[in-house]
Amino acid sequence: MSLGSQRSTIRCVPGFRQVAGTGRIQCVGSCHTVPEGLLSGLLIIPILAVLILVHEIGHFVAARSVEVKVEEFGIGIPPRLKGWTRNGVVWSVNWIPFGGFVRVLGEDGKNMDSGSMNTKSPLQRAFFLVAGSAMNFLLAIIFMVIVVGVQGLTSATAYVSLVQPDSPAAAAGWQFGDQIVEVAGVPVDTVNDITRQTNQFLDRPMSVIIDRGGERIESTVTPRSNPPAEQGATGIEIAQVTAADVSVSTVFPDSLAAAAGLQSGDRISSVNGLPATDNFAVLAALQRAAGSAAVLKVDREGATEDLTMHVPADIGPVRDTNNLGFDVTVATRYSSVPPSRVIPVGVAETWTQVQALFSGLGTLLTGGASLGDLAGPIGMGQLTSQIVEQSAAPLWFTIAQLTIFLSLNLGILNLLPLPALDGGRLLFVLVEVIRGGRRISPEREGLVHFAGLVLLLGFMFVIAFLDIGRIIGGQSFLP
Repeated sequence: MSLGSQRSTIRCVPGFRQVAGTGRIQCVGSCHTVPEGLLSGLLIIPILAVLILVHEIGHFVAARSVEVKVEEFGIGIPPRLKGWTRNGVVWSVNWIPFGGFVRVLGEDGKNMDSGSMNTKSPLQRAFFLVAGSAMNFLLAIIFMVIVVGVQGLTSATAYVSLVQPDSPAAAAGWQFGDQIVEVAGVPVDTVNDITRQTNQFLDRPMSVIIDRGGERIESTVTPRSNPPAEQGATGIEIAQVTAADVSVSTVFPDSLAAAAGLQSGDRISSVNGLPATDNFAVLAALQRAAGSAAVLKVDREGATEDLTMHVPADIGPVRDTNNLGFDVTVATRYSSVPPSRVIPVGVAETWTQVQALFSGLGTLLTGGASLGDLAGPIGMGQLTSQIVEQSAAPLWFTIAQLTIFLSLNLGILNLLPLPALDGGRLLFVLVEVIRGGRRISPEREGLVHFAGLVLLLGFMFVIAFLDIGRIIGGQSFLP
């Protein structure tokens, strides 16, 4: 199950935007809507299998390091296909090729033989419990370092993509396409900066500087501590959009774009004098031009052309360029990172994603998002299919970003203090320490974890039901 925000936080797959609050990833501009392919959706299976296996390797290494007897290390989920014993450990390959498991002596909470987990100190048991998630975090860092070292860094801009009526943002005069530049005196680099500052000013006036068409506007908004469901504190959705070159891929006959003289291959450099820093900037500039003429400066075969497009007043929200008669492709802009900076930058980028995931979780818990923003394995398969099919990025880059996102999700999810999860078991270790070394009886702890497992499975069933309903209903993770 994904924590849902970056439907949480892939930062950002080129051609898509990350929406704060709900954590949705959305297509921006004219990302090509390719029918969801079964093959690309099935990529989620090996990705999750590897992530779960890495998680269990963390538990295995931790158990051996604190001299706990590992009884079995399984690849896949039983029933067993083949097994053999080496160095006192049963190594098994199982029929369901989905992850793996580690079985250690003393998991029942009763066995007190030498090498049992029950004979170890609270610190050693806590180390064993967090080791799985630690491996997921380490894997995410490794992948991020590779991405940063090979592909470089992207920059992103935070735009207002939706303003709810009668919300604090509407009262402050915010509009679709406004760029959020500064919140409470803090410059905005990512959506996390906005969320963090907003949470500190609940029910209090907060200064916000926005950029609208090149003009900086100072505004004041009062975030709500108890907003309506799925609206968030200020009543907006925020799109974090990756900087990219925007080029025309298709011009439809007898369209506004054709009348303006746009041609396939034109690279849009500005709209009404405003730089086309990304595809959302193009959309926002065209939206502001409704009822008037928009001058598009394009680069065509080494020459610059000024084209005039008349945008009807009744065009409505310009969510993509199709209703103006053209499609676009995006080419993400990357900046190289010096070799000496690759590792620290990779770690910093990973931490940014962790913060975004916690922000998405907090939004869910406070009612700013719904269960529909969560995804189980089926929903993650749909999300994977759509991103792989529609992303303008190289396939390896997209898969690497998905792996980072899901690995962090898995690591955080398992550390939540919920029964049956590593975090729930860690909570019992903490209670033992608080009680001066007196453990809760294995029977009672076992009942709590069993009840938690039943509830967790029920919750996953509900999420799976919603995932299937979304697919059958033709709904998308990428609106």
